[in-house]
Amino acid sequence: MNATIYRSAINIAATCGMYLAAAMLVPAFVDVYYGHKDWQVFLLSSALVGGLSMITAAATRAGPPPFNKKMGFLLVNLLWLVFSLVGAVPFMMSSLDMDFAKALFESVSAITTTGSTVISGLDNAPPGILLWRSLLHWLGGIGIVALGLFVMPYLRVGGMSFFKMESSDTNDKPFARIASFTRAFVLVYVGITVVCAITYAALGMSRFDAVNHAMATVATGGFSTHDASFGYFNSLSLLWAGTFFMTLCSLPFSILIVFLVRGRLDALRDPQIGVFLSYLVLFSIAMAIYHRMQNGVPFHEALAHAFFTVSTILSTTGFASEDYTLWGPFVVAMAFFMTFMGGCSGSTAGGMKAYRFIIIFNSIRTGLYKLIYPNGIHTVRYGRMTVDPDVQRTVFLFFATYLMLWVFGSVAMAAMGYDLLTSASAVITALSNVGPGVGPIVGPAGNFSTISDPALYLLSLMMLLGRLEVLTVLVILTPLFWKS
Repeated sequence: MNATIYRSAINIAATCGMYLAAAMLVPAFVDVYYGHKDWQVFLLSSALVGGLSMITAAATRAGPPPFNKKMGFLLVNLLWLVFSLVGAVPFMMSSLDMDFAKALFESVSAITTTGSTVISGLDNAPPGILLWRSLLHWLGGIGIVALGLFVMPYLRVGGMSFFKMESSDTNDKPFARIASFTRAFVLVYVGITVVCAITYAALGMSRFDAVNHAMATVATGGFSTHDASFGYFNSLSLLWAGTFFMTLCSLPFSILIVFLVRGRLDALRDPQIGVFLSYLVLFSIAMAIYHRMQNGVPFHEALAHAFFTVSTILSTTGFASEDYTLWGPFVVAMAFFMTFMGGCSGSTAGGMKAYRFIIIFNSIRTGLYKLIYPNGIHTVRYGRMTVDPDVQRTVFLFFATYLMLWVFGSVAMAAMGYDLLTSASAVITALSNVGPGVGPIVGPAGNFSTISDPALYLLSLMMLLGRLEVLTVLVILTPLFWKS
């Protein structure tokens, strides 16, 4: 591979490192405000990371190379690796006394908006650390949407692909120039965060809790400032507010921009939106009825908790209002399988995403038609558009690889001494970037603090693989990628 590509990728990563170093000053000021000594940790971390990043950026400064697929794959992987390592620095240096494995896991979980945590005692944790986790969530969400909008389609491994799925192609751009679209995205992303924070504060959260939970909600991340997550507030109104914002941010941001900025109702006709909202409503109602009949909970409470639980799993946010694994085996089974599903493409949600299920279903149906009428012309469609065979192949490749990684990870966890439920649940919740799994160890009432360091490294890798659409990471492991 051309050495210029390495140089440019490292330069861009170092520049992003400087931005993260500057972001560390925000929790430093918060610690100063609350009188916590950890402000020194963030100040020192900012100086170390910023200094190293500036030196690296200066040493690798050069003219930008032509952007090609190899550059894209390398840059995406390098950026997320740098984000994860830089984000771990304050955790290692903080008063929480975290080793490298735990600090890296917490950072990867934050930047990939997964929401799994190794920290116990969040209610008494330093405010700067709590804000740093939420800030990494929020910044990670921006990066995830940017990847889905601008990079993944070019690499043909995920995002919106090339078949006009989310009005992102040149024939139907929501805005004439990418710069205008980017400004609109930032405006919408920040705007939703502000409205969410104000709503949470109005419904009973403190300002600090509201800001942290708003950043975690909009990024569909799930980090809370309390061990009990949303259950700490004991408010059905907050559950419904959280459900609304988690669902909203599971929709494609390109379509939200077209709808909110341009006022175009036709943007909401994307088939994946209808599919996602349909199974969210159906699963929620089924879970509420079961919870009411099984546990005698008033139906309005069961409905609020069910909608919140389903939306937090499908959006891959990972908040918790109750330990839903105690509701009954039907709910546990639903929660486990919903972990695979995820939200919509072009959002901050993880998982397999609704558009892939649509393509897989239509591909299977078309294949069956082909068996009945072998000489007929049968096309796989996404709404009113024909799906390119390359896109179909990529979707099935992703699906097969996703399941293989889940099986491999589960077996590896079991080899480390964990039971089948914990192994399978921990790996799929990491791969889908959901957060909590099922079972007594990694379920909504537990966390990952008792997981061994080797298992944390494995789960950190799974979180990165899931967030970068799996194939983006695996492609750089092939020898062919490194050949000129």
